Amino acid sequence: MANTGRVDAVVVGGGIAGSALAAALAGDGYDVVLLERQTVYRDKVRGEVINCWGVEELMQLGLEKCVLAAGGTYVNRFVGFDETVDPATATDKALHLDEMLPGIRGVLDVGHPEACEALATAAEEAGATVVRGIGDVMVTAGSAPSVRYELDGMEYEVPCRLVVGADGRMSTVRRQLGIPLTQTPPNSLGGGMLVKDLPDWPVNVTSIGTEGDLLYFVFPRAGAQARLYLLHDPAQKGRFSGPNRHAEFLEAFRFSCIPNSEMFAAATPSASCAFYPMNDSWTDTPPYTEGAVLVGDAAGWTDPVIGQGLSIALRDARMIWDILRTSTDWSDADTFGSYGHERRVRMARLRISANVRTTINMTFTPEGAARRKAYAAAWPTDEVLAGSRIATFKGPFNVPGESFEPEVIERIFALR
Repeated sequence: MANTGRVDAVVVGGGIAGSALAAALAGDGYDVVLLERQTVYRDKVRGEVINCWGVEELMQLGLEKCVLAAGGTYVNRFVGFDETVDPATATDKALHLDEMLPGIRGVLDVGHPEACEALATAAEEAGATVVRGIGDVMVTAGSAPSVRYELDGMEYEVPCRLVVGADGRMSTVRRQLGIPLTQTPPNSLGGGMLVKDLPDWPVNVTSIGTEGDLLYFVFPRAGAQARLYLLHDPAQKGRFSGPNRHAEFLEAFRFSCIPNSEMFAAATPSASCAFYPMNDSWTDTPPYTEGAVLVGDAAGWTDPVIGQGLSIALRDARMIWDILRTSTDWSDADTFGSYGHERRVRMARLRISANVRTTINMTFTPEGAARRKAYAAAWPTDEVLAGSRIATFKGPFNVPGESFEPEVIERIFALR
């Protein structure tokens, strides 16, 4: 086994949270090792939108420019095309995303593999040691943390002050630390596909809405591209599968509620088109222990129906970065108490937001449509009723806390 000198932090997982944290720590002069299984980040059905509150975190981390250079596109309008409203009215009632938070230009759409590559490169340029293509990882927490990993048939051990588990939903770090994870059953099934040759969709407009038995998302990117998503009931598993799934996916986007929706069927699809269960998860104990802490999906996630994954990851990275800059004892679990408390409340509020969106937008019945129309009329003049919705843009702590109380949610669900 090859042994290395002691470093400040070993970050296991080079996704958004891990690479952003490694870049920020290395930029402060800390000795950081970033470990990643992939040698090249592959295009999968991953979140590609950093919401306004996540952009704020990205800017605090000093990483906005590198994400923009990776093809990031600011989107400053949200239009809720939906079967319950005519397209002209939906356009007139567009949300101004550049007015959600001071100094934030809107939501930032970016390719997931491009963003990961940019952040990992930023970490390396800041001085972090980035190791790609690793195999099995073994983590030791406690007062003398260390990480062992396999690379090209050799085993390496890196002692450190702190282990950061940023290795995603199937986190081996979380499992080895013995931190239990609870998951809900699927609330829906969601799939996405990157398309090109879509010049007629405005690059500054994003859209989410319901028609028939589908919830759709359009996240545009520069160069006449967009990431399209469709969500449907879990009982329809396999609806978009088989050799014709790409064409069937695009054909489904011929929504009557979207003007000129035939543009989607004429777009050029990417190779990746897959559906996954959309659910919530959380750790049953705090996402840290002596000598180790979890960030990003490794620490639990919210239903992707509200598209908060990248913003959550960046908030996690920024909070841990701030804690480590002001603390001398990184191995003390109490160091991360404020992070654990904030994340627990943050994720609980976002789970409520996800429940509201699923219930409002994915109740595919006449009663569901009536409630959706009533809520669309009610929330713009009631900041409490609006809170769980607007939290997806502003963040869960920039709306009234009352918005997440059970009686408020019951009021929303009772609308007709």
